[in-house]
Amino acid sequence: MSVHKEVKKVTTHVLQEMKTKGEKISMLTAYDYSLARIVDDAGIDVILVGDSASNVMAGHETTLPITLDQMIYHASSVIRAVDRALVVVDLPFGSYQGNSRSALDSAIRIMKESGAHSVKLEGGSEVIESISRILSAGIPVMGHLGLTPQSIYKFGTYTVRAKEEEEANVLISDAKLLQEKGCFALVLEKIPASLAERVAKEVTIPVIGIGAGSGVDGQVLVLHDMLGINNEFKPRFLRKYNNLYEQIKDSITNYISDVRSIDFPNEKEQY
Repeated sequence: MSVHKEVKKVTTHVLQEMKTKGEKISMLTAYDYSLARIVDDAGIDVILVGDSASNVMAGHETTLPITLDQMIYHASSVIRAVDRALVVVDLPFGSYQGNSRSALDSAIRIMKESGAHSVKLEGGSEVIESISRILSAGIPVMGHLGLTPQSIYKFGTYTVRAKEEEEANVLISDAKLLQEKGCFALVLEKIPASLAERVAKEVTIPVIGIGAGSGVDGQVLVLHDMLGINNEFKPRFLRKYNNLYEQIKDSITNYISDVRSIDFPNEKEQY
Protein backbone atom coordinates (compact mmCIF):
# COMPACT_ATOMS: atom_id res chain seq x y z
CA MET A 1 0.00 0.00 0.00
CA SER A 2 1.40 3.41 -0.91
CA VAL A 3 2.20 5.86 1.89
CA HIS A 4 -0.02 8.69 0.66
CA LYS A 5 -3.10 6.43 0.38
CA GLU A 6 -2.73 5.13 3.93
CA VAL A 7 -2.43 8.43 5.79
CA LYS A 8 -5.32 10.49 7.11
CA LYS A 9 -3.04 13.47 7.77
CA VAL A 10 0.12 14.37 5.84
CA THR A 11 3.06 15.36 8.06
CA THR A 12 6.72 16.12 7.45
CA HIS A 13 7.42 12.51 8.48
CA VAL A 14 4.99 11.23 5.81
CA LEU A 15 6.77 13.26 3.12
CA GLN A 16 10.10 11.77 4.21
CA GLU A 17 8.57 8.27 4.00
CA MET A 18 7.28 9.03 0.50
CA LYS A 19 10.77 10.05 -0.65
CA THR A 20 12.29 6.93 0.91
CA LYS A 21 9.77 4.70 -0.92
CA GLY A 22 10.11 6.61 -4.20
CA GLU A 23 6.53 7.95 -4.17
CA LYS A 24 6.11 11.36 -5.80
CA ILE A 25 4.77 14.28 -3.73
CA SER A 26 2.05 16.55 -5.15
CA MET A 27 1.89 20.19 -4.05
CA LEU A 28 -0.28 23.15 -5.12
CA THR A 29 -0.86 26.66 -3.88
CA ALA A 30 -4.11 27.88 -2.33
CA TYR A 31 -5.00 31.22 -0.77
CA ASP A 32 -8.68 31.03 0.22
CA TYR A 33 -11.14 28.69 1.95
CA SER A 34 -13.27 27.66 -1.04
CA LEU A 35 -10.47 26.57 -3.38
CA ALA A 36 -8.34 25.10 -0.55
CA ARG A 37 -11.27 22.86 0.34
CA ILE A 38 -11.41 21.50 -3.22
CA VAL A 39 -7.62 21.05 -3.41
CA ASP A 40 -7.56 19.17 -0.10
CA ASP A 41 -10.58 17.04 -1.01
CA ALA A 42 -8.86 16.02 -4.26
CA GLY A 43 -6.06 14.44 -2.20
CA ILE A 44 -3.12 16.83 -2.58
CA ASP A 45 -0.18 16.10 -0.26
CA VAL A 46 1.00 19.66 0.41
CA ILE A 47 -0.74 23.03 0.13
CA LEU A 48 1.51 26.06 -0.16
CA VAL A 49 0.05 29.36 0.93
CA GLY A 50 2.47 31.15 -1.37
CA ASP A 51 3.55 34.76 -1.44
CA SER A 52 2.42 34.36 -5.06
CA ALA A 53 -0.86 35.58 -3.54
CA SER A 54 0.73 38.97 -4.14
CA ASN A 55 0.44 38.30 -7.89
CA VAL A 56 -2.66 36.16 -8.33
CA MET A 57 -4.85 37.53 -5.55
CA ALA A 58 -3.74 41.16 -5.32
CA GLY A 59 -2.51 41.85 -8.86
CA HIS A 60 1.00 43.00 -7.96
CA GLU A 61 3.81 42.58 -10.47
CA THR A 62 6.10 40.86 -7.94
CA THR A 63 5.81 38.94 -4.66
CA LEU A 64 7.50 41.75 -2.73
CA PRO A 65 4.50 43.92 -1.65
CA ILE A 66 2.57 41.26 0.31
CA THR A 67 2.74 41.73 4.09
CA LEU A 68 2.99 39.31 7.00
CA ASP A 69 -0.54 40.25 8.10
CA GLN A 70 -1.87 39.46 4.62
CA MET A 71 -0.06 36.10 4.56
CA ILE A 72 -1.58 35.23 7.94
CA TYR A 73 -5.04 36.14 6.60
CA HIS A 74 -4.62 33.87 3.57
CA ALA A 75 -3.12 31.06 5.67
CA SER A 76 -5.97 31.22 8.21
CA SER A 77 -8.52 30.94 5.40
CA VAL A 78 -6.76 27.88 3.97
CA ILE A 79 -6.28 26.13 7.33
CA ARG A 80 -10.02 26.29 8.03
CA ALA A 81 -10.61 24.29 4.82
CA VAL A 82 -7.98 21.59 5.19
CA ASP A 83 -8.33 18.14 6.75
CA ARG A 84 -5.52 16.12 5.17
CA ALA A 85 -2.80 18.17 3.46
CA LEU A 86 0.31 19.58 5.10
CA VAL A 87 0.04 23.38 4.95
CA VAL A 88 3.22 25.38 4.31
CA VAL A 89 3.19 29.19 4.48
CA ASP A 90 5.68 31.51 2.78
CA LEU A 91 7.45 34.03 4.97
CA PRO A 92 7.03 37.24 2.93
CA PHE A 93 9.80 39.56 1.79
CA GLY A 94 11.19 41.64 4.66
CA SER A 95 9.99 39.34 7.42
CA TYR A 96 13.14 37.23 7.84
CA GLN A 97 16.08 38.58 5.80
CA GLY A 98 19.02 39.97 7.77
CA ASN A 99 17.44 39.64 11.21
CA SER A 100 17.01 36.19 12.75
CA ARG A 101 15.03 37.54 15.72
CA SER A 102 12.54 39.14 13.34
CA ALA A 103 12.44 35.89 11.35
CA LEU A 104 11.52 33.91 14.46
CA ASP A 105 8.84 36.45 15.43
CA SER A 106 7.37 36.25 11.91
CA ALA A 107 7.31 32.44 11.91
CA ILE A 108 5.75 32.29 15.39
CA ARG A 109 3.01 34.73 14.32
CA ILE A 110 2.19 32.58 11.27
CA MET A 111 2.01 29.39 13.36
CA LYS A 112 0.03 30.91 16.26
CA GLU A 113 -2.36 33.14 14.33
CA SER A 114 -3.11 30.93 11.33
CA GLY A 115 -2.66 27.41 12.71
CA ALA A 116 -0.36 26.50 9.81
CA HIS A 117 1.93 23.46 9.98
CA SER A 118 5.22 24.91 8.68
CA VAL A 119 6.88 27.85 6.95
CA LYS A 120 8.96 28.30 3.79
CA LEU A 121 11.61 30.88 3.06
CA GLU A 122 13.94 31.64 0.17
CA GLY A 123 17.71 31.47 0.19
CA GLY A 124 20.70 29.43 1.31
CA SER A 125 23.71 30.34 3.43
CA GLU A 126 22.69 34.02 3.58
CA VAL A 127 19.54 33.19 5.59
CA ILE A 128 20.87 30.20 7.54
CA GLU A 129 20.86 32.09 10.85
CA SER A 130 17.16 32.85 10.43
CA ILE A 131 16.42 29.22 9.50
CA SER A 132 18.33 27.91 12.53
CA ARG A 133 16.50 30.25 14.88
CA ILE A 134 13.06 29.29 13.52
CA LEU A 135 13.94 25.58 13.75
CA SER A 136 15.12 26.06 17.35
CA ALA A 137 11.52 26.99 18.23
CA GLY A 138 10.28 23.66 16.84
CA ILE A 139 8.79 25.18 13.69
CA PRO A 140 9.30 23.03 10.56
CA VAL A 141 11.03 24.88 7.70
CA MET A 142 10.93 24.20 3.96
CA GLY A 143 13.79 25.74 1.99
CA HIS A 144 13.65 27.33 -1.48
CA LEU A 145 16.62 27.57 -3.88
CA GLY A 146 17.18 28.36 -7.56
CA LEU A 147 14.99 31.16 -8.83
CA THR A 148 13.97 33.01 -5.68
CA PRO A 149 11.27 35.52 -6.74
CA GLN A 150 11.76 37.74 -3.68
CA SER A 151 15.23 38.51 -5.07
CA ILE A 152 13.94 39.47 -8.52
CA TYR A 153 15.50 42.93 -8.47
CA LYS A 154 18.90 41.39 -7.65
CA PHE A 155 18.63 38.92 -10.57
CA GLY A 156 16.84 41.38 -12.85
CA THR A 157 15.13 38.53 -14.71
CA TYR A 158 13.01 35.41 -14.18
CA THR A 159 15.23 33.27 -16.43
CA VAL A 160 16.58 29.83 -15.48
CA ARG A 161 19.09 29.86 -12.60
CA ALA A 162 22.27 27.84 -11.97
CA LYS A 163 23.12 27.10 -15.62
CA GLU A 164 26.76 28.01 -14.95
CA GLU A 165 28.96 25.63 -12.95
CA GLU A 166 29.80 28.16 -10.22
CA GLU A 167 26.17 28.94 -9.40
CA ALA A 168 25.28 25.23 -9.64
CA ASN A 169 27.96 24.35 -7.09
CA VAL A 170 26.68 27.03 -4.71
CA LEU A 171 23.15 25.65 -5.07
CA ILE A 172 24.29 22.09 -4.27
CA SER A 173 26.23 23.38 -1.27
CA ASP A 174 23.22 25.39 -0.05
CA ALA A 175 20.91 22.38 -0.44
CA LYS A 176 23.19 20.26 1.74
CA LEU A 177 23.48 23.09 4.27
CA LEU A 178 19.68 23.43 4.53
CA GLN A 179 19.39 19.69 5.09
CA GLU A 180 22.18 19.73 7.69
CA LYS A 181 20.50 22.56 9.63
CA GLY A 182 17.21 20.66 9.75
CA CYS A 183 14.92 21.77 6.90
CA PHE A 184 12.33 19.04 6.25
CA ALA A 185 12.11 19.66 2.48
CA LEU A 186 13.30 21.90 -0.31
CA VAL A 187 11.76 23.64 -3.32
CA LEU A 188 13.94 24.04 -6.42
CA GLU A 189 12.60 26.60 -8.87
CA LYS A 190 13.51 26.99 -12.53
CA ILE A 191 16.88 25.26 -12.69
CA PRO A 192 18.25 22.70 -15.20
CA ALA A 193 16.57 19.29 -14.81
CA SER A 194 19.93 17.49 -14.57
CA LEU A 195 21.03 19.69 -11.65
CA ALA A 196 17.72 19.26 -9.83
CA GLU A 197 17.94 15.48 -10.21
CA ARG A 198 21.48 15.52 -8.83
CA VAL A 199 20.39 17.56 -5.79
CA ALA A 200 17.45 15.18 -5.13
CA LYS A 201 19.89 12.25 -5.16
CA GLU A 202 22.53 13.94 -2.99
CA VAL A 203 20.19 15.04 -0.19
CA THR A 204 17.97 12.76 1.86
CA ILE A 205 15.13 15.28 2.39
CA PRO A 206 12.29 15.59 -0.18
CA VAL A 207 12.97 17.94 -3.10
CA ILE A 208 9.95 19.57 -4.76
CA GLY A 209 10.44 21.07 -8.22
CA ILE A 210 8.82 23.84 -10.21
CA GLY A 211 10.38 24.08 -13.63
CA ALA A 212 13.05 21.67 -12.43
CA GLY A 213 12.28 18.51 -14.39
CA SER A 214 10.92 15.12 -13.32
CA GLY A 215 13.98 13.78 -11.50
CA VAL A 216 12.94 15.34 -8.17
CA ASP A 217 10.68 13.95 -5.41
CA GLY A 218 7.58 15.99 -6.23
CA GLN A 219 6.10 18.92 -8.11
CA VAL A 220 4.44 22.24 -7.23
CA LEU A 221 2.42 24.64 -9.39
CA VAL A 222 0.41 27.77 -8.71
CA LEU A 223 -3.25 26.70 -8.64
CA HIS A 224 -4.53 29.67 -10.67
CA ASP A 225 -1.95 28.96 -13.38
CA MET A 226 -2.64 25.23 -13.77
CA LEU A 227 -6.42 25.81 -13.78
CA GLY A 228 -6.10 28.43 -16.51
CA ILE A 229 -7.61 31.23 -14.42
CA ASN A 230 -4.55 33.30 -15.31
CA ASN A 231 -4.16 33.67 -19.06
CA GLU A 232 -1.04 35.85 -19.18
CA PHE A 233 1.49 33.52 -17.52
CA LYS A 234 2.81 30.91 -19.98
CA PRO A 235 6.21 29.54 -18.92
CA ARG A 236 7.49 26.29 -20.42
CA PHE A 237 7.11 24.40 -17.13
CA LEU A 238 3.39 25.12 -16.78
CA ARG A 239 0.84 22.51 -17.84
CA LYS A 240 -2.70 23.93 -17.95
CA TYR A 241 -5.24 21.37 -16.76
CA ASN A 242 -8.21 23.57 -17.53
CA ASN A 243 -9.23 26.87 -19.10
CA LEU A 244 -11.34 28.33 -16.30
CA TYR A 245 -10.85 31.88 -17.52
CA GLU A 246 -13.03 31.19 -20.57
CA GLN A 247 -15.45 28.90 -18.72
CA ILE A 248 -16.09 31.41 -15.95
CA LYS A 249 -16.33 34.27 -18.43
CA ASP A 250 -18.90 32.33 -20.50
CA SER A 251 -20.98 31.62 -17.39
CA ILE A 252 -20.99 35.30 -16.43
CA THR A 253 -21.85 36.34 -20.01
CA ASN A 254 -24.82 33.93 -19.92
CA TYR A 255 -25.92 35.30 -16.55
CA ILE A 256 -25.79 38.90 -17.82
CA SER A 257 -27.83 37.90 -20.88
CA ASP A 258 -30.45 36.10 -18.74
CA VAL A 259 -30.80 39.07 -16.37
CA ARG A 260 -31.23 41.51 -19.26
CA SER A 261 -33.80 39.35 -21.04
CA ILE A 262 -35.68 38.71 -17.74
CA ASP A 263 -35.08 34.99 -18.22
CA PHE A 264 -33.51 34.93 -14.75
CA PRO A 265 -35.11 34.52 -12.31
CA ASN A 266 -37.91 32.35 -13.69
CA GLU A 267 -41.04 31.33 -11.78
CA LYS A 268 -39.31 28.42 -10.04
CA GLU A 269 -36.49 30.70 -8.88
CA GLN A 270 -38.66 33.10 -6.88
CA TYR A 271 -40.83 32.99 -3.74
